[in-house]
Amino acid sequence: MSYEVTLITGDGTGPELAEAARKCIDATGVKIEWDVKEAGIDVMETAGTPLPEDTIASVRRTKCALKAPITTPVGKGFRSVNVFLRQELGLFACIRPCKYYPGVRSFFSEVGVDLVVVRENTEDLYAGVEFEAGRPETGQLIEFINGLPSDRKILTGADETGISIKPISKSGTARIVHCAFDYARKNGRKKVTIVHKANIMKYSDGLWLAEAMKVGEQYPDIECEERIVDNMCMQLTQKPELYDVIVLPNLYGDILSDLGAGLIGGLGMAPGANIGPNGAVFEATHGSAPKYKGLNKVNPTALILSGMLMLRHLGEIDAAERLEQAVAAVIAEGRDVTYDLKPNRDDPTAVGTQEMAAAICAKI
Repeated sequence: MSYEVTLITGDGTGPELAEAARKCIDATGVKIEWDVKEAGIDVMETAGTPLPEDTIASVRRTKCALKAPITTPVGKGFRSVNVFLRQELGLFACIRPCKYYPGVRSFFSEVGVDLVVVRENTEDLYAGVEFEAGRPETGQLIEFINGLPSDRKILTGADETGISIKPISKSGTARIVHCAFDYARKNGRKKVTIVHKANIMKYSDGLWLAEAMKVGEQYPDIECEERIVDNMCMQLTQKPELYDVIVLPNLYGDILSDLGAGLIGGLGMAPGANIGPNGAVFEATHGSAPKYKGLNKVNPTALILSGMLMLRHLGEIDAAERLEQAVAAVIAEGRDVTYDLKPNRDDPTAVGTQEMAAAICAKI
């Protein structure tokens, strides 16, 4: 059986990583017809948009994409392509495994961290409902809020106040929490931890917590608990081995998935899957690292492991396991790995992106 998959090459180091991941996936023997598409800063110069319509159309058609990193400007420029793709394609669930592989430098190497962050992808502050300081509509919104019969007022003026709206819905909450519990059940996980800040945001995070706990009651075979997000951060840095599947609203999920990556050696080890009812996009957690563009230097593991998650999604379980085992073996040997996986980052024996990918292919 063959599969058609969209390969979005990204920008910065994205094209190099896409090439490495593609080689490793092909080495498993699974027959994939790659529809190669562009997105990001590079294509924006010619297409006038960082996400051309033919790229979106390809993902809609194939319903499966492997996406290399794409640059998101900080505080200016276009909105995140990643966020737009998730919202446009209804990819409501972001699943980010945080698994330690022996041989990776980590303060938690003896703990054997193996947890999964399940992040809601479409609501919360990342919905992008924002109002810029100084604009007339921002002033109208502030005036409206301050005119409501409530003691909750915005005390600063419209000329100096920007506003972001935080939508959390009952249906969106139930959907992602069901996803977390279903994932736990399917993958032999024993516990789901619901993360929130309901002690402060009682009507958004409070709704999230209440709906999430209702869902948890429907899974008597899975332990269910809740944690306030700041306490969760402390818990993960003290005793990450106590946690299994963690489900969070969008913003907290983004932050804690990076924390989880830190526990296992860094973003270079952190894969991700964005899944919805009509398709899936698989991507590394890290960004495009444009300063390393063209240097054949960055660690390809995160995108290769994202390809492993893609193979599992396609039902190619044996191929996924062989790919993961090959990655683990190369890392454990510590010979054909990039600089960040060496005990000393200045080790002259470190290899490049493509050389590490070649070693993984050889193991497969």
